Amino acid sequence: MPANPIYLDHAATTPLLPQAMAAMQDGWAAWANPSSPHAAGRAARAAFEDARARLKAALGWQGEVIFTSGASEALALGIGRAKVSQVLVSAVEHDAALRVASAAARLSVGADGAADLNALETHLNGTDRALVVVQQVNSETGVMQDMKAVADLVRAAGGMLLCDAAQGAGKIPLPPADMVVIAAHKFGGPVGAGALLVRDYGLLEPSGGQERGYRGGTEALPLVLGMVAALEAGNAWMAQAAALREMLESELVAAGAQVIAAGAPRIATIGAYRMPGKSSAAQLIRFDGAGIAVSAGSACSSGSLKPSHVLTAMGVEGLSEVIRVSIGRETTEADIARFVQVWREIRG
Repeated sequence: MPANPIYLDHAATTPLLPQAMAAMQDGWAAWANPSSPHAAGRAARAAFEDARARLKAALGWQGEVIFTSGASEALALGIGRAKVSQVLVSAVEHDAALRVASAAARLSVGADGAADLNALETHLNGTDRALVVVQQVNSETGVMQDMKAVADLVRAAGGMLLCDAAQGAGKIPLPPADMVVIAAHKFGGPVGAGALLVRDYGLLEPSGGQERGYRGGTEALPLVLGMVAALEAGNAWMAQAAALREMLESELVAAGAQVIAAGAPRIATIGAYRMPGKSSAAQLIRFDGAGIAVSAGSACSSGSLKPSHVLTAMGVEGLSEVIRVSIGRETTEADIARFVQVWREIRG
């Protein structure tokens, strides 16, 4: 391992913030079960409900919050228990959503990764109450959907909108959706914590157990406290991320790279880049050997040999030559400069 490794895979997971670590340590001290009726349990419950209120304030969310073990569980809960007659998911959703909605209709996207709004309107016309599932920020390309336009169409048709905001929450404002999915480890909180934000509990079928009867399992107070502390740390660093991504792409284009969805609105923290003539696998090996962590697609699917369903849906040429670079709070100009240097060496 090189002496000074560089981590550019923050979309997969990002380091735990010190504020989150400190909050979790406080949580471990409040060891009682928040569902227990005795004094220790009531104290833990008070801390848990305070965290719920703080999370809503940090995100500007006016609805309800169901804490989960992460985005995958939140997606399963939201899709699986929504009071709807049918489900429509975009073709570029995360694998966690596609697995739950394997039988659902697919909403196509254009070459820029944006959802086909005409196709969405056509699908919704004359249908019964539908759940539409659209990601706020694509985890492989960074493309941001026009969530207001999507929400307007869904609501006009009397449907319900679920938005996977795992890559956007804590970085950009929440989308105008009926349900929103977040994951703590994407914004500096702990792995194993997330939430399904719900406009109203009445949108879901209850399942019994904790969280007002919508999710079973003992509440993970320390993890929830860590998640909330990470959100409260703010997103001022996003301005620096935008400058770093601009620097990166300027240098890569000059070196012969293709920026995927270059003309689409994209979050500052994620970019997908094609190196013509060099496979993604070969690139990852070379970058890793140079002490640079990047990925090919989302972390949940990058270990497979299957082509990216996201890039396939977009019709990207040379999709087996694309890697993802994702920026975090800790990323520096020196990190970007070193990455570009190694990119040029690999390109030859």
